Amino acid sequence: MPENKANFRLGHRHRLRDKFMETPRLVDSELLELALTFAIPRVDVKPIARALLNKFGSWHKILGAPVKGLIKIPGLGPAAAIYLKVMHESTLRGYVSQLKDAPVFQNHEVLENYCKVLLSSKDIEEFHALYLDRSSQLIEDELHAAGTIDHAAAYPREILKRALALNARKVVLLHNHPGGCRNFSKEDMGLTWDTYDMLKAAEIDLHDHMLVAGGIVFSAKVQNCFYRMPDVKL
Repeated sequence: MPENKANFRLGHRHRLRDKFMETPRLVDSELLELALTFAIPRVDVKPIARALLNKFGSWHKILGAPVKGLIKIPGLGPAAAIYLKVMHESTLRGYVSQLKDAPVFQNHEVLENYCKVLLSSKDIEEFHALYLDRSSQLIEDELHAAGTIDHAAAYPREILKRALALNARKVVLLHNHPGGCRNFSKEDMGLTWDTYDMLKAAEIDLHDHMLVAGGIVFSAKVQNCFYRMPDVKL
């Protein structure tokens, strides 16, 4: 490699680090480049960063992508892929810590970011239940079902059973639509209503049902489709 090209590359890495020290709010491509410099030495990582963003579309989706998907990017080997997965797990644990230390809905951005980092990149549907204590602080996030690209079978009775075991006072349902559909399906809402009724009988509040689709988090409660509408008698 010509010495001037190697020096330019090294200088670019130093400039990125200096810029980050001055203002951590780098754009996604720069932040990704900087992260990759610690995992991929002596290589121009800018094309790799661009390829990752082109393929996965966002920082959340890159971190959440499986190793087998990441290593398909030219120049990104297993070591760098594992490094990104460590960052992903560290990010999730940071959000979980915040959700356990303060009421979940005190900072809704933290909850939304946690949902996106957890589920945005999944290529199958997953159904989670977030169990909260009396103060709305997170006790546990548990995966109840993992299925296909458009279905994951969860059961209200199992959610109730786990809520009682954890002494939870509130529950938030959470699932994703890998295909990108941004609407709650009839099956989604049927499950919501059945779970709401079962939890209510045990004096446990079903606080919301959240959906991650297309990199966005949607709330069934905000969309006014959360509670079962009463039957209208003609």
